[in-house]
Amino acid sequence: MKNTIKALSIMLLITSMVIPSTTNAQILKGGYFNVDWQFNAPVSNDFANVASGWGMNFEGGYYIIPQMSLGLYISYHTNNKYIGEQVLHLNSTESLYADQQHSLYQVPFGMAARWRFIEEGMWEPYIGVKLGAMYARMESNTQVYTYYDKTWGFNVQPELGLTIYPMRMTRTGLHIAIYYNYSTNKSKVLTYNIDGYNNIGFHVGLSF
Repeated sequence: MKNTIKALSIMLLITSMVIPSTTNAQILKGGYFNVDWQFNAPVSNDFANVASGWGMNFEGGYYIIPQMSLGLYISYHTNNKYIGEQVLHLNSTESLYADQQHSLYQVPFGMAARWRFIEEGMWEPYIGVKLGAMYARMESNTQVYTYYDKTWGFNVQPELGLTIYPMRMTRTGLHIAIYYNYSTNKSKVLTYNIDGYNNIGFHVGLSF
């Protein structure tokens, strides 16, 4: 949890520095920059499958042609789940009796591409895809010890979104998107295994 709060604090600090400088003009003509709050729900894993809003997303890009842009992205998310007291049989001679706080930390980043269906309108729906790498930390906290595994994998994220510009002259607007995120990370902690991270969720934030 401390790692989550620290990371979100850094992202919010970056956001607070960016917003004042962009309220009167677009950051880059022909470009965009999104700062989003992120909601995430893990799929196909029982380790920490509780949906949460402990996440943020940053993305910036440039329209190389009027409809298509290329750019970069980075996001951060944490999911947690409490497990009551139980006995875990680690091997033929060792067992662990404890309650646990499970946490999944995910940081995907890489290249982003999108295709918008309306050029510089008040409403700009788009489809996009993100490709890159993901750092993940799978963690189980007991009253005495913390067990964890840190891994890297390939990440892909298709996305369907909409940017709304109520004040077209400033190109400052609202960004909304739904996404599916998959990475190839394989993690193991105690008797728990994850073979590929799957997530669905949405972003809500500001676009400049």
